[in-house]
Amino acid sequence: MPVETTPSAPRTWRYQLLKFKALTALVFAQRELAEQIFDEMLERWPGDAYALASRAHLRSSRGARAEAIQDLKSLVASHPRRSAGDWFNLAYLLEAEGQFEEAEAAFRQAVELDAKLDRAWYGLGLCLIRMQRFEEAVAALKRNTELQPMSPYGWYQLARVHVDRQKPEEARRIIAHLKGFEPKVAAQLERETGLLA
Repeated sequence: MPVETTPSAPRTWRYQLLKFKALTALVFAQRELAEQIFDEMLERWPGDAYALASRAHLRSSRGARAEAIQDLKSLVASHPRRSAGDWFNLAYLLEAEGQFEEAEAAFRQAVELDAKLDRAWYGLGLCLIRMQRFEEAVAALKRNTELQPMSPYGWYQLARVHVDRQKPEEARRIIAHLKGFEPKVAAQLERETGLLA
């Protein structure tokens, strides 16, 4: 199959037809067929952002994380400023695979592109916790809780980090705060930490 390299290639009727076929396959839950169509698109248009992102999603969904990571690395290498979501997806998979240093770098790219991407701040915080860089984790999780003040996840992790840092009063303050809108999470923290607000 010939490779089309002109800048307008993705806008050709052939590209649009393949994209339509892939979307139709997905509508009818034919994920394997859709992935094959994305393979064909990438043979023709290497580095195509839509095909790489779509194939990465399908690969990740079927548990082929290493292949999905390769697609996402190609995507961010070819289109580094396209989307903070691309970097987040890469970071998420890297973190799940225990590749914390690479995940940290990808999460940082995501928040550089979109400083309000709360899930990237949360992921960065978790990654830093796993690397036992607690001070940096606190900063990332605080940013997450500023962006999502009513979500208990960032608050929960922040309280746990304060316990790890031997700062029980900080953790108690968070538990008291959580009692106002997430009493079950506050109670869970009290049980896990032995701290009462």
